[in-house]
Amino acid sequence: MSRTVNGSDRMSGPVLAAYRYCEVVTGHEARNFAYGIRLLPTPKRQAMSALYAFSRRVDDIGDGDLDLPEKQRRLDVTRVLLTRIREGAVTADDTDPVAVALADAARRFPIPLGGLAELIDGVQMDLRGDTYETWEDLASYCRCVAGAIGRLSLGVFGTLPHAPGRERAAEYADTLGLALQLTNILRDLREDAANGRSYLPADDLAKFGCSAGFHTDTPPPGSDFAGLVEFEVKRARALFAVGYRLLPMLDRRSGACVSAMAGIYRRLLERIAADPEAVLRGRVSLPGHEKAYVAVRGLAGLDARRTARRRL
Repeated sequence: MSRTVNGSDRMSGPVLAAYRYCEVVTGHEARNFAYGIRLLPTPKRQAMSALYAFSRRVDDIGDGDLDLPEKQRRLDVTRVLLTRIREGAVTADDTDPVAVALADAARRFPIPLGGLAELIDGVQMDLRGDTYETWEDLASYCRCVAGAIGRLSLGVFGTLPHAPGRERAAEYADTLGLALQLTNILRDLREDAANGRSYLPADDLAKFGCSAGFHTDTPPPGSDFAGLVEFEVKRARALFAVGYRLLPMLDRRSGACVSAMAGIYRRLLERIAADPEAVLRGRVSLPGHEKAYVAVRGLAGLDARRTARRRL
């Protein structure tokens, strides 16, 4: 094992405790994410849990009930903490377990921690109430809150040394993040509307007569809601197709992790496509047996091999 936060080759008790804390947070708050990362070897699973726990902290600030000035203050504090982590100023006896774990993960893996600064930028967009006129505008936001997570994760996964096209791995990880985020946006249309948020491009909403928003369990009167969902699903499928090019570049267990997480959202997307109005009636999810099937596919490398064949 590479050097830990205290500079030794053996993980200290405080660092191990910090990772355990992050794994508890991940298992409790992100079942789909936890489902995927449990396929990883311990060091990578720990690092991914640290990344998730920090990201969750940022998201919780944005989604919490605090007033706007306090949210901004906490984001500023979190940005300062990230700077300390990036500068190697966090020690094993720091009182913040997430900072301790993330600092150790950054020493063991080439994690581009600037991606977490992008995540904070994205949450600040939410606090400002930014809306998005075009897909290009929304894609910029998605790259902050999801594409960055893909690139951060790639720092933990690494790529196979002789994988063809590996110089584009970060691009594919970023695109896969966009696919997952667009799926999230479709799934959460009603919930986001209830919170006063609108993410789909205004151009698309106007095109399909949905500019009034999604505040009930039925589409806006006179709208082509099914057409809107079909349009966005097609976009998300294209993003998944590009993002999946990352899979053959990863080792077996890292590829299984990515395939499991992406596969769950890909299946959610197809459920939404089959019944667009379901997203207005409640939260679309997958039963446990489907998630298990997706994990088995990932471990078997089926998605990676299929993607590799398509590129031949």
